[in-house]
Amino acid sequence: MALKKIITHPHPVLREKSIQITEFDGKLRQLAKDMAETMYDAPGVGLAGNQIGLARQIVVVDISTKENEQKYIVLINPVISEGAGCESGNEGCLSVVEYDAKVERFKRIRVQAKDVEGKELDFIAEDRFARIIQHEVDHLHGILFIDRISKLKQDIYKRKLKKILDKKK
Repeated sequence: MALKKIITHPHPVLREKSIQITEFDGKLRQLAKDMAETMYDAPGVGLAGNQIGLARQIVVVDISTKENEQKYIVLINPVISEGAGCESGNEGCLSVVEYDAKVERFKRIRVQAKDVEGKELDFIAEDRFARIIQHEVDHLHGILFIDRISKLKQDIYKRKLKKILDKKK
């Protein structure tokens, strides 16, 4: 397995709409494993293809139930077909450095996708699991969580990001 470099905002690949995956082979399975390893190393609870510079519709989401267990689900070409209830919760992102904010999301969603073998998945996700999936599916459409916050908070983040980027120069 190999760790992948996590791309950070304002890199343009984070704004790309990902294309569907049509080949379900060993390369895809290896990519999923590499993404999971990268997610856990970061550490994070979800990772989308765009975040490693690959505008393809693949996400990995942590579903661990114990602190030391690393268990995840891979969603290929995921679609959120239903949403119910709304809940505001704090979100951060591996690609949005040093910032988090409250974001409103559906509390319960229906997800349709494929696994790494190409088998159809159709399930209901709730609460934290639903929030993570919505966050990662947004990435596949070129949307960052900062796009879902107020203009004022976006401006605050832009100023903070400018200072971070200026320090790196």
